[in-house]
Amino acid sequence: MDLGLEGRRVLVTGGSKGLGYAIAHELVREGARVSICSRDETEVLTAGQELGVALARRADVTDPEQVADFVAESAGALGGIDGLVNNAGRARPGTFSTLTDVDWQGDLDVKLLSLIRCSREVLPYMREAGSGRIVNIGAIQGRGPDPAFFATSVNRAAGNAFTKALAMELAKDNILVNGVNIGYVVTPQWENIHKKRAPELSRDDFFARLSQDVPLGRFGDPDEVAGIVAFLLGDRATYITGASIDVAGGMGRYL
Repeated sequence: MDLGLEGRRVLVTGGSKGLGYAIAHELVREGARVSICSRDETEVLTAGQELGVALARRADVTDPEQVADFVAESAGALGGIDGLVNNAGRARPGTFSTLTDVDWQGDLDVKLLSLIRCSREVLPYMREAGSGRIVNIGAIQGRGPDPAFFATSVNRAAGNAFTKALAMELAKDNILVNGVNIGYVVTPQWENIHKKRAPELSRDDFFARLSQDVPLGRFGDPDEVAGIVAFLLGDRATYITGASIDVAGGMGRYL
């Protein structure tokens, strides 16, 4: 299936590894011109060379100035902006009783305010192009809260509301905004979650225990998420906006 991504100019935040890397790889393979950022300069430059993207640079999405610089530099390198994938995030597991104000602020910055900052910066370029796509990567806890991921549950729910409201506002500009809620997908973040939640278990035992909560009985692969993201950015998804799509192996006890 031709997704119609040839020549599309797309930014991917958190693109140096894990899910962001897989998304960028899928887009490049489909013929898109891609720019990626990450907090780690060495990682993002290495990933950029491996992926063959148009631009790879260090940028922390919790810093408004760095976001503005990354978007402006990307627009220059790509010749404009057609798409944005808000993927940057970090694991911050914890219950209400264990999370501090610093934890809450850090999680809010990366999981909600970064969506706002990045989206705000790309909109002038999308309006100039006459169309655009924004895909926000979230988590199923935003629709089915889990007290073990308390901050994620709250802030991802806010992210889903942001996606819906922004989709409604930008529809008149032919800018489509959608969300992808992931479940248990193998990414480097799970190493941090493992250390915080069950350091006494081996990695294999930890993953096996969590997989019992997944109807398909396993963790997902980043490539299994990248495919739906590419679809939402392409020509086959021209009548989808404001959607919140789960890619979670059947997890999510809600309608």
